Amino acid sequence: MVARRLVDSSTDVIAAVILDAAGGLVDTSGVEQGRARELAELARQLVERADTVTGDPVAEIEVQASGGAVFAVRDARHVLACVTRRAALPALVLYDLRHALGELTPA
Repeated sequence: MVARRLVDSSTDVIAAVILDAAGGLVDTSGVEQGRARELAELARQLVERADTVTGDPVAEIEVQASGGAVFAVRDARHVLACVTRRAALPALVLYDLRHALGELTPA
């Protein structure tokens, strides 16, 4: 439900996936099931490679491409990644992702 709310509330977010700490798909929105698994695997690889480059766990990732962007945020329990249109404002997308990630953490 968190992924769906993120996609539904933003005109720039095209698709979103939520992974658990082990990289398993928890939730998705904006893509069909087969593509969701592919997006989840790509998000897992992105986070893994970012950690390898920095040597530390990366909390936020932003990748810009000619047709859009990919953003990811994470905590100890989840990774939340999304694909956006090119015009998306990075600060706003990251804010929305952090807020959505907070919804996944029990109070």
